[in-house]
Amino acid sequence: MTKIFDVGRELATGIGDRADAWRFIRGFAAGWQAPLTDDDGCPASDLDAAEARLGLRLPTALREAYRLFGRREDLTANQDVLLSPDRLHLDGEVLVFRVENQAVVHWGVPASELEEPDPSVVVRASLADPSAERWEPWLDRFSLACVEIVLSESLFVSEELGDNRGIDDGESDLLERHYTRLPLPDYPTSQTTVPAIRWFAGRDVIIRDDQRTWMWVRARTCEALTTVRTELPGDWIMTGTDEPN
Repeated sequence: MTKIFDVGRELATGIGDRADAWRFIRGFAAGWQAPLTDDDGCPASDLDAAEARLGLRLPTALREAYRLFGRREDLTANQDVLLSPDRLHLDGEVLVFRVENQAVVHWGVPASELEEPDPSVVVRASLADPSAERWEPWLDRFSLACVEIVLSESLFVSEELGDNRGIDDGESDLLERHYTRLPLPDYPTSQTTVPAIRWFAGRDVIIRDDQRTWMWVRARTCEALTTVRTELPGDWIMTGTDEPN
C-alpha cells in the first residue's frame, strides 16, 4: 500500500535547510502529482550556458532546484512561470527567475546575494505608477521559495481537485478551527502588504489564505475537496453555490 504524503506532518517542523526543501518537493510530487524522474531536471549544460550568457555564477540552491524539477511544469508553471535557464535575466540588480502569468509580478534573487548558497528572494509588482515600483523582500531562502512555488502551483493543476472563494469577515477563525496552520513564514503575494499569506493543511488537503480575503484549496481526492466545502460553506467558484449539508 502506498504511503500517503501528509503535508501537515511533513512540514510540522518546518524547512530547515535545502535538503529539507528538496526532500519535501520529492515527496509532494510523488504523493500529489507524479514522482520526479531524472528527466524532470534541467541539464547542467543549460545552467552552465546561462551562467556564461549572464556572466555570473548561479546560486547553489538555484542550480539544485533546476536540476531537480526545472522541467516539471505541473510543479512550476500552472499559474506563474519558473523561467527556463535560457530566460533567466538581470533586471537592474536582481536576477529574475519567475514571472506572473500576465507579467505583472516578477520574482528574483538580489545580485548582491548570488554568491550565497541559498540566497533570499525578492518580488516586484507592476503598478499604475511605475515610479512606485520596487523590489521587496519575499522569502529569506531560495529553497523555501521553491517549496512555496510547488505548493502554490499545485492549487491550479486540476479543476476537479481545486476550488477557491472569498473569505468573509470572521471566517479566518473558522479556517483555523478546522485546519492546521503550516509552519511557513507569512509572506506577501507581491508588494509588501498586511496581512500576508498563510497556509493550512488537513487530511488530503492544503489551503492558501491570501491576506484574509481569499482562499485557494487543493485536495488530493474529490472526497477531501467535498469535506472542505462542507466544513467551510460559502460561494465556491467551481460549484457556484454553497455545498449542501
